[in-house]
Amino acid sequence: MAWRGSTSPTDRVFACIAYLLPVLDVLGFVGIPLLGSGSFLAPLIALIIQPLLPLLIFYYTTPFLPLAVFFALYLLVVRNETIAHFIRFNVMQSILFGIVLSLFSIIWQYALAGIFRGTLVQDTLFNTIFLGTIVAVGYAVVQSALGRYAEIPTISDAAYTQVR
Repeated sequence: MAWRGSTSPTDRVFACIAYLLPVLDVLGFVGIPLLGSGSFLAPLIALIIQPLLPLLIFYYTTPFLPLAVFFALYLLVVRNETIAHFIRFNVMQSILFGIVLSLFSIIWQYALAGIFRGTLVQDTLFNTIFLGTIVAVGYAVVQSALGRYAEIPTISDAAYTQVR
């Protein structure tokens, strides 16, 4: 969408860095269980987890850090109109990916885990969630690196409504 103006290389870098949040979320939710289950995605997960392991450990062992990161990004970046629209849009889209993953996590923990834990259904669901997230985040990172707005049907519409 060229009508929002051009983007600088630093805007593109910051927009790409924002997508580290959903990668951490998906690795914490489905990546670790898939790594130990013998999934066909285990080599890909290991390749992604290896460089991010210190960040993953810090992110999930510090109490309330994910919540603090959410509020900090939302209040200090998305709602700050002095920051470029391109960065705010991508940060909001990244936050929405994290919210969707959190909803999947809650549904899994409280409704489905007792029934499907350790079954083929769990492996299939986790593989689908992992691949879907990695593909969507990869697409968004590539589009951001090119200076374009990543148009992901429902998520982009919700991000546009939040970012004025």
